[in-house]
Amino acid sequence: MTLHSEILEQPERLQNLLRSQRGTVEKIAKKISSQNIQFVFLAARGTSDNAGRYANYLWGVKNSLPMALATPSLFTYYQQPPKIQNALVVGISQSGQSPDIVSVVEEGKKQGNLTLAITNESNSPLTKNADFILDIQAGDEKAVAATKTYTSQLMTIAMLSVAMSGKEARWDELAQVAEWADSALKQDQKIARAAQRYRYMQQCVVLGRGYNYATAFEWALKLKELTYVAAEPYSSADFKHGPVATVESGFPVFAISPKGKVFNSMQKMLKHLKNDLRAELVIVSNSLATLELAEIAIPIPENVPEWLSPLIGIIPAQLFTYHLTLAKGYNPEEPRTIQKVTETR
Repeated sequence: MTLHSEILEQPERLQNLLRSQRGTVEKIAKKISSQNIQFVFLAARGTSDNAGRYANYLWGVKNSLPMALATPSLFTYYQQPPKIQNALVVGISQSGQSPDIVSVVEEGKKQGNLTLAITNESNSPLTKNADFILDIQAGDEKAVAATKTYTSQLMTIAMLSVAMSGKEARWDELAQVAEWADSALKQDQKIARAAQRYRYMQQCVVLGRGYNYATAFEWALKLKELTYVAAEPYSSADFKHGPVATVESGFPVFAISPKGKVFNSMQKMLKHLKNDLRAELVIVSNSLATLELAEIAIPIPENVPEWLSPLIGIIPAQLFTYHLTLAKGYNPEEPRTIQKVTETR
């Protein structure tokens, strides 16, 4: 099993997750609805933290739940956890091993809150401290860089959102995710050729907004982990407030910009980067007008709704990063200085 094969597994994993875990998700959603939940308190690190960024938007927009991202060091080094009342405390961790994430969930339960673990390891320190467990069922992930566990986390978060909303039509949209993911994978060889153009790239920025703020961070993280490029993620709004000054002619800017509520804002920024600053654009989108701005245009299916676009848009980004790693002469199976399970306190 290789990183590339794990990327290719994702449609099947997402389909199986939807089929096998819907009942469990609906039971958890029913329990959440029966409680006086005022907000979600979420703890995660690394790739799982980017899944938390998706939850921050999705549960806020679709479920009207305020979100607070935990500061785990308050629970470990400082030993001064905040008072948490009437919260759903969520820990997201692929391995369920990180002591700092476990400590947040443990303290949340101690203070009388409902607790949930989202993990790929159903028997782990994290699950032992959770009232409810959502096993993302991604299977054994050997590669150091997380791919299928990330999209499985996103799918689980999306399923819980739908179950809490009670809107059956959104289940129908979720049922199309595997097909959309498979369509994204069909661009593998095209992306492999495109990545060669950037084999000498040392720095770039990655832009996203709204739901795809998470995608910008995850794409940048993968570029750092595997290609050692200094990739900085930004909301297009934050990028406008100063960092855009770094852009000069030929500067590489990667962007995820599907159609949706923030599309016009992203489009305006991308046009400025292309026409005024002469940046080099790599764009993932389902808008033809946006793709026409790019040196490297990576389309995703036109009918992907904005709320599900992070599950699909990250897949060509994973492929791009994998092929760029090879183009640079690095080993995608053994990235330097990092390991699969990272335990932080």
